[in-house]
Amino acid sequence: MTVRVVLADDQQLIRAALRMVIADIEDIEVVGEAENGEEAVALAGELRPDVVVMDIRMPGMNGIEATRRITADTSAPASPTRILVLTTFDDDDYVYGALRAGASGFLVKDTGLDDIITAVRVVAAGDALIAPGITRRLIQDFTAARPEPVGTRSELKGVTDREREVLTLVGSGLSNAEIAERLFISVATAKTYLTRLLSKLDARDRVQLVIIAYEAGLVSVNRAARTRDAAR
Repeated sequence: MTVRVVLADDQQLIRAALRMVIADIEDIEVVGEAENGEEAVALAGELRPDVVVMDIRMPGMNGIEATRRITADTSAPASPTRILVLTTFDDDDYVYGALRAGASGFLVKDTGLDDIITAVRVVAAGDALIAPGITRRLIQDFTAARPEPVGTRSELKGVTDREREVLTLVGSGLSNAEIAERLFISVATAKTYLTRLLSKLDARDRVQLVIIAYEAGLVSVNRAARTRDAAR
């Protein structure tokens, strides 16, 4: 099946480069382009693309608000539009806001075009981000600028002790294979726990599980770093 994509970026060169690369790919099609958040929201509602590749800093409505409106659209079909954020990570203060708004993927603008294409496919398939390594970098950077969480574990009502362990490891940036190794279970079983957590916590994807783990107080920046180091 063809993945239908809208490109939302105020830089025409970025859109042109992505469109040029995608033109040679059989399973991905650019169905629209937007120069700002307002246009992205309008095109998402009109065209119902599978993925919007979204910049954050755009004139008028920024990518965070556009992401929030697109993901909150209750009139969306069974397969909702997913957002892949493509922005400048090192100087962007709005990464956490974009994830909270419902973004399913995150990339920096100096990412190779092939990796961006891979990310589009992964996000369209319902997964989040493109690799555990990026998950770890994301956790380290966006949490470093935030205070330690002051959440409560009562927010995880209905989650079993084992599922709580899995959620903690997801929040620390471990992949399914690393979680399986840590808990002495199969990768298939780790995936099953992940699926249960997504359902019980009404989370859209792995990104939201990471946020929930931090906000519930299961993971802190220091603990995540220790867990990642132990997994290496």
